[in-house]
Amino acid sequence: MFANTPKPPYYAVIFTSMRTDIDAGYGEVAQRMVDLASAQPGFLGVESARGEDGLGITVSYWQSEAAILAWKQHAEHTDARNAGRAQWYRQCITRVAQVQRAYAFERES
Repeated sequence: MFANTPKPPYYAVIFTSMRTDIDAGYGEVAQRMVDLASAQPGFLGVESARGEDGLGITVSYWQSEAAILAWKQHAEHTDARNAGRAQWYRQCITRVAQVQRAYAFERES
């Protein structure tokens, strides 16, 4: 599902990861993070995909850098991030960008 974002500018946090073979509750924690982020002030939406090879990309959208920082500092998010580094991810990278323009296309049915 596409995130319903406002007219730019706004911010995107792009989290790219490569999973390990360890499950250990990953799906439940990932859903919990989406639910928690959705309740944070400044949260605009999220889009996520994971390939068969374990490569995943999650993009969350935020109103401001302050909102992003508050989410980064959320205690439960910090715990999940630590668990990810300890067991769920072989590699990950987080990028923060300001969205300056957005274009859309939708084919009529």
